[in-house]
Amino acid sequence: MKRITLTLALVITTLTFCNAQKIDIEKVFGGYKYTQNDALMSIGDLASVIESNTKAFELIKKGRANRSFGAILGFAGGGLIGWPISTSIGGGDANWTLAGIGAGLLIIGIPISSRANKKINQAVELYNASLNSTANQKLKPEFMIIANANGVGLSMNF
Repeated sequence: MKRITLTLALVITTLTFCNAQKIDIEKVFGGYKYTQNDALMSIGDLASVIESNTKAFELIKKGRANRSFGAILGFAGGGLIGWPISTSIGGGDANWTLAGIGAGLLIIGIPISSRANKKINQAVELYNASLNSTANQKLKPEFMIIANANGVGLSMNF
C-alpha cells in the first residue's frame, strides 16, 4: 500500500511539474505582463527560458531589439515634447518645432513598440505550443495492475 501511495504521489508531482512550465501572457496598461508559475518574468527572463526553442528565441531577440528601439524613440520624443512645454510654463519663449519633432518620434515609436510586443507574444505562444506538443508526445503513461508471487503492484510505462 505504501508503494502505491508513493508511486501515485510521484506521478502527480511529475505531471504537475511538467504542466507548470507554461508562460502566461496578460495584457496590462501600457503593455503585457508575463508570468510563469505565478512569478513575474522580465523580458530577459523570458529570453533565457525560451532559449531552448530556436524559432521562438529568434522571434524574442527581434522583439527585444525592436522594443529597445521603440523605447528610445518614445523617450526622445517625450523629452522633445516636454522641453518646450516646460519652457512655456516657465514663461520663456518655447521652440514648438522641437515639440513637433518629438510628436513625430512618438508617432514612429508607437508602431515599432507594438510590433515588438507582437513578436514577443508570438515567441511565447510558439514556446507554449512546443511544450504542449512535446508533453503530449512524450508523456503518455500506461498504468497496469500487476500481480505476481511477491504481491500486487501498480506498473507505469511511458
